[in-house]
Amino acid sequence: MERATVIVAIDGPSGTGKSSTSKAVAAQLGLSYLDTGAQYRAITWWMVNNGIDIDDPTAIAAVAGKPDIVSGTDPSGPTITVDGTDVAGPIRTQEVTSRVSAVSAVPEVRARITELQRTIAADAANGIVVEGRDIGTTVLPDADLKIFLTASPEARAARRSGELKGADVQATREALLKRDAADSSRKTSPLAKADDAVEVDTSDLTLQQVIECVVTLVEEKRAGE
Repeated sequence: MERATVIVAIDGPSGTGKSSTSKAVAAQLGLSYLDTGAQYRAITWWMVNNGIDIDDPTAIAAVAGKPDIVSGTDPSGPTITVDGTDVAGPIRTQEVTSRVSAVSAVPEVRARITELQRTIAADAANGIVVEGRDIGTTVLPDADLKIFLTASPEARAARRSGELKGADVQATREALLKRDAADSSRKTSPLAKADDAVEVDTSDLTLQQVIECVVTLVEEKRAGE
C-alpha cells in the first residue's frame, strides 16, 4: 500500500546538484521542500549583520537562539526570512558564504537549527524532501529514504562556477574542497553519508537524469518496496 507521507533526506557536498534535484523531486511528487543550508546561511547573515565576531564560538553560541528564522517549504518558490526580513538574496553573498562553515560548526547553532528542521519535517502533512549535509545522519536519522549525492571535484567546480556566472573554475574547485574539509571534520554533525543511504554519483548525469533517478527511488519507497 502506498504511504500517505514520505520523508526524504538528501545529503551531499556543494555542487552535486542537491538543491536543483531536491526542489524538482518535491515539486513533481507534491512534497514540501526544505533547504537546510539556507537556514545556516540565514543565521550567519544575522551574525554578520549584528556585528558578532565570527571567530569567537562563545559569542556565536550566546546569541544562537535570538534570530527568528522562518523557511517557506513550497518547492516552486522556497522562502527564507530572518526577523521578518526576506534574506533569500543576501544569504548568497560571498561575505556569508565565506563565514557559514565557521558559524554552522558551533554546537549551539546546530542544535538550534536541527530542532527547527525537525519541527518543519514533522509538520509536513504530505511529506517532505529535506536537503543538507547531516540530514540522514543527524537531523532525520529515521527518514523513510536517505540519498547521498556525490560528484567529482571537477564536475562540481564546473557546475558551481557556471552558477556564479563565469567564476574561475580552479578557484571554485579549491573553495569547494576547502568547504568539504571544514564540513567533514567538524566535531558536531559532520558531513557524512548515512550507512543506509543510497549513493548517487551525478558526475556524468544530466540534472534531469538525477531527478528521474531520485523520483524512482521515492516512488518505490512510497509503494512499500
